[in-house]
Amino acid sequence: MKRLAAISVLCAALFATALAARGSASPASPRSQRSSGPVPEWADSLRSLYLYTEGVKRYAIEGDSARACDLFREAIRADSTFAPAYYGLAVSQMEEEPAAAAEMAGRASRLDTADLWYRSLQGQALVRSGQYRPALGVFRELQRAEPNNPDNYRILAALYELDGQPYMAIVTLDTAEVRFGRIPMLSAMKRQLLVSTRQLDKAVAEARAMVDAAPYEAEHHVVLAGLYARTGKDSLALAEYDRALEIDSTSLATLAALSDFYGERRNYRAMLGVTKRMFALESMPLERKTARFGQFTSDMRFYRENYVQLNDLASMLAIRYPRDKRVVELYARHLIASGELERALELYKLHTEDVPPVEEYFASVIDIETYLQRTDSVDRYADRALALFPDRPMFHMAKGNALSYSGRHAEALKVYRKSLGYADTDSLRAVIWGLTGDTWHQMAVRMPAPKSADRRRALKSCFGAYDRSLKLAPDNPLVLNNYAYFLAEEGLELEKALTMSTRAVELTDNNPTYLDTHAWVLFRLGRLEEARRTMQQAIALDSRNSAELALHYGDILHALGQRFMAETYWRKALERGYDAAAIARRLEQAEKP
Repeated sequence: MKRLAAISVLCAALFATALAARGSASPASPRSQRSSGPVPEWADSLRSLYLYTEGVKRYAIEGDSARACDLFREAIRADSTFAPAYYGLAVSQMEEEPAAAAEMAGRASRLDTADLWYRSLQGQALVRSGQYRPALGVFRELQRAEPNNPDNYRILAALYELDGQPYMAIVTLDTAEVRFGRIPMLSAMKRQLLVSTRQLDKAVAEARAMVDAAPYEAEHHVVLAGLYARTGKDSLALAEYDRALEIDSTSLATLAALSDFYGERRNYRAMLGVTKRMFALESMPLERKTARFGQFTSDMRFYRENYVQLNDLASMLAIRYPRDKRVVELYARHLIASGELERALELYKLHTEDVPPVEEYFASVIDIETYLQRTDSVDRYADRALALFPDRPMFHMAKGNALSYSGRHAEALKVYRKSLGYADTDSLRAVIWGLTGDTWHQMAVRMPAPKSADRRRALKSCFGAYDRSLKLAPDNPLVLNNYAYFLAEEGLELEKALTMSTRAVELTDNNPTYLDTHAWVLFRLGRLEEARRTMQQAIALDSRNSAELALHYGDILHALGQRFMAETYWRKALERGYDAAAIARRLEQAEKP
């Protein structure tokens, strides 16, 4: 029993008890005495009533169930036959200890067999505690004692079903129908039971009867349509859905049921047409609209085959909710999935003017422009973002990346150093140190004198930054990969490089770039056959047709004496954009005996 209902019952019980006690004594509570005179003594016969009354007050008014239970128990100690105290104890224990509440209500019922409140509470407590078979017996008794209470039939039918007796549940509901006529809740239970026992024709007849009894209730037509659909009578089902929509063309429940009907039959054009009508309704919350659209677009094949209608849905949401962040993100993701990256970028750029500003829009613009390698735009939007959100490390990092890509390495290092002050987690600091290491390495490889002191210092700073990154996040695959590759390129600490490249491959799922690094380290170690096998795997998995992977494979094959295949892959590297002079040097070297 819920708390409000329990309070009402307790108050009613208190009122009844007070009436019974009236005439024998009407003492005032000792707590209410204001005079300085002696406190009157309670008669022994009324002590339990007083304690029970105080318990009800504590529970119903003050919400102190623990103190109420203590008072009820004290009332029982004063008079072990005082049934209301057992009842009060059962009510206050119902939420936390339903099994104990069932026992207390049972005692109250045995002490006062005429009070059906006690017996009903016992049945409810037994249900709450999962004791369905004893509860079934209690509600059978209540049905016989109160044959005109529909609730007893409803609960009894539910208990029969839980006890694995669905046919007895149907019989109980039939009895209720004969006595009370059709009650929607009981009719719904009966239909569900008929469906679960595969009596579909009877379920259809039941639903048909409900429609005949209330022909202007749209939900009855929807129920009947669903049952027709289950029995394979689709034309009849559609006719009932049409009647339901004639009654209320804006019923979200009806449209949702019709949409599901078409979806189950793989008639996706019709399903999306109904969904469009649903999206036009204000009664459909935006959360449901975005969730439904997300379900449709989770399958890329479905997305491609129904793009036109899905685009209509996305456009409708964008028009109806132009400034809602959820819709902006949904529409932008839709554009990206459709291959319209520039339109998605323009959408995000438009919303960077929103007031108040939304940092996610700036982050999305920066991400897309970084992907498109437009460093000037990345720099510009990073500056705008930092003016609005100066404490966000991701915008400092974006600024540093733009400077690094444009060759302004010293400035990038300053920005990365500043961003460390805003990073609040070790994982983020590890990423920043990794970017710092990458930048130092770019500085080193661009230095004209390969063996100069400046280059050695830059490499030392590069590897020091990687060490700091891995100390904070030992399993960062990107840092492990870059560190290993650069060590291999410089011919330094190759065993350490092998350990890191091996770990990077273990942490990722067949990443061709990391496999390439691992193969290159093996190549530098002279383990040529292992390098060849690993590079074969990298080439097979490479979907970007990387020029560098082709070059490395050619180098490995050449070292193995496979000149023709080596030249083939070097030429592939050239076709994919690798430096022509570097390829020419390799081909010239291969010509020498």
